[in-house]
Formats: sequence, structure tokens, C-alpha cells
Amino acid sequence: MCFSAQASFTSGAVLTTIGVGTFRQAGKSDRKLFAAIPFLFGLQQLAEGVLWITLKSGGEELVQNVAAHLFLVAALIVWPLMVPASIWMMEEVKMRKKILAGLMAAGGILSLFYTVCLIFYKITPQIQSFHIVYLNNFPNLLAGGSFGIYFAATVVSIFVSSVKRMWLFGVLITISLAVTGLFYQEYLTSVWCFFASLMSVSIYWVLSESRSRVDQLTTVFQR
Repeated sequence: MCFSAQASFTSGAVLTTIGVGTFRQAGKSDRKLFAAIPFLFGLQQLAEGVLWITLKSGGEELVQNVAAHLFLVAALIVWPLMVPASIWMMEEVKMRKKILAGLMAAGGILSLFYTVCLIFYKITPQIQSFHIVYLNNFPNLLAGGSFGIYFAATVVSIFVSSVKRMWLFGVLITISLAVTGLFYQEYLTSVWCFFASLMSVSIYWVLSESRSRVDQLTTVFQR
């Protein structure tokens, strides 16, 4: 996250707490994966908070390396697969479910690519202008298409969903990406993950509405 370790730790603590409540709010098992997103975002921010401390102290290279990889595993491997997969699990419209399956497959391929990159290539996190940048020598195998695939998996999939109020989460994530791309392009990975993590708070609202509709239908059928 930009600015400081304190900001990362604060957002991480708040998100993990909200994430516990969101997970409890989920109810049905097909919403559990989606409900876990705020909690995992919180853990990601805590990892970057540790990275801030180790980068500023100039020591603890092992801890620094672990923290950097934990953050990037979430950013590059978990999110492209987990976001479309979690929405696919909730979807009930067959055509939309097929589209989400395709986006999930694309995200899975990207996740596999980044898994290989994180195993075999060097990552060098640095603090630049109050932000963390993750320097790397990843192969340009997917050329400029990697961002397009990432965007489709993590953003477009949200708008494909027929779940009520899911569009709100999508709009907030899109705005966060636009702001990051406009003002923090060089630090996209770190800053967008921070903004997106804050936007994930809206997931509680999405799930509360979804659960309310399920409860109403259950009541109707029981009469």
C-alpha cells in the first residue's frame, strides 16, 4: 500500500475483522468463497505492512522475501482465479455461468503463468515515492495481453453476475482501477490492491441482500 506500514497494518486489521463478519453473513456454502475475499485482502495488506518495515530497516531479507511473495501470490495468482470462481459458484443463470467459466479458465491460465514466474524469477521490492514497486524480470510471454486477461477475470466477471447489487462492487473496483492507472501507474500492483481491498467492504452488502432474498424464498416455499 502507498504511504506507510501503519496504513497497511490498519487496513489489514480492519479488513480481516470485516472479513470474519462477511464470512458469517454468507450463509450458504456457494457464497463462502466470495465472502472470503475481504479477509484475504486483509491478510495481503498485512503482508505488505511487514514488507514496509523490512524495506525501511534494510535487514531481515528472508522475512522481506516471504512478505513480498505472499503479497504477489495474492495479487497475481489468487485474485485472477478466485474472483471469477467465487462469482461462478453463486451464479444461477446458465448462460452467465458459461461465460464465467470461460473467464475462470482464462484467469487460471494467467495464475499458472505467474506461479511459474514467482518460482523461477527474481522479485525486488523497493520503496519509491512513498509507494512499493515490485521490480521483476518476468518473461514477456503473454505480451500486453496479461493485463487484459487480468482485467477480464477480476473486473468483467463481476459485471457478468446476475447477483443483485454485485454491480456496485464492480463499479467500485473499476473506479479504483481508473484512479490507480491515472495517478499511480508505476505502482499499479500495490496501489490497486489497496484500493480494491477497501472496495471489498461492499461485499458484505452484496451478501446481505443475497441472503435476504434466499430467506424470503425459503419462507414462501415453507408456507
